[in-house]
Amino acid sequence: MSVVYKPLVAGTLVGFILGDPVQGCIIGAAINLPYVAFISAGGTAPQDPGLAGTVGTAWAMAAGVNPAAAVTIALPLGLLGTMVWVAHMTLDVTFVHMADKAAEEGNLEKICFWHVVPPQILMFLLCVVPATAATYFGSTAVKGIIDSLTGRPLTVLTVIGGLLPALGIAMNLRAIGRPGTLLFFLVGFILVVYLKLPVIAVAVLAGVIGYFYTMLSNQTPQAAAAGDSGGAAPIEDDEEDF
Repeated sequence: MSVVYKPLVAGTLVGFILGDPVQGCIIGAAINLPYVAFISAGGTAPQDPGLAGTVGTAWAMAAGVNPAAAVTIALPLGLLGTMVWVAHMTLDVTFVHMADKAAEEGNLEKICFWHVVPPQILMFLLCVVPATAATYFGSTAVKGIIDSLTGRPLTVLTVIGGLLPALGIAMNLRAIGRPGTLLFFLVGFILVVYLKLPVIAVAVLAGVIGYFYTMLSNQTPQAAAAGDSGGAAPIEDDEEDF
C-alpha cells in the first residue's frame, strides 16, 4: 500500500481508469515532487500524498490543465487529507478501548473483530466515499474554476506550481547533506556520472551496502563484546589445561 500511496503510482492508475495513463503518470510525477522527501513517522502525517495524487490527478485530467498547475490543485487536497487522517486516528481510539475490554474478558473473537472490521469500515467512510464523491462531482466545478482563472491568475498558479517541487527537493537534499549520508550520495553520483554504471545496478548495490551498514550500525556494544569473548574462550580453556 505504501507504493500505491505515492502520487506517481496513484496518478498512473487514475490515468489508466480515465483512458490516458501517460498523462496520468506525467501529472502524478509532478504532484509527487513536493512529496519526494515525505516521511510519516510515529503516526504523524503532515500531508496526504495519496489523496493529493489520486483526486488531484483526476481533477487535473478532467480540467485539462498542465502538470505545473495540477500541483497547485493537489496540494490543498494533501492538507485536507491530513484532517481526515487525524479524524480517523481519533475515532479509532474507541475501537482500541473496546478491544482492551474484550481482552480483559478473554474473548479472542471480539478482539479480532474490534481490531479489524470497524476500523476498515471507518476508513472506507472517511476516505473512499469522500474521494469518490470529490472525483465524480468535483471535475465539472474545477473545470469551471480553471476557465474563470484563464489568463494571468492561471499563469501565477502555474509559476507557483513550478516552484513548489523545489521544496520537496530541498528537503531531500537536506537529508542527503547529513554526515552519515553525504558520502554514500557522492559515491553513487560518481558511479553513475563518471563510471557510467546503470542506475538500477547502483541502486541494487546501494541496497546491499545499506543492509550491511544498518546491521553493523545497530549492533550493540554488548553483542560485540559477547562475540569477542566467545572467540577468546577456547584460548582460556587451553591455558587452564596447561
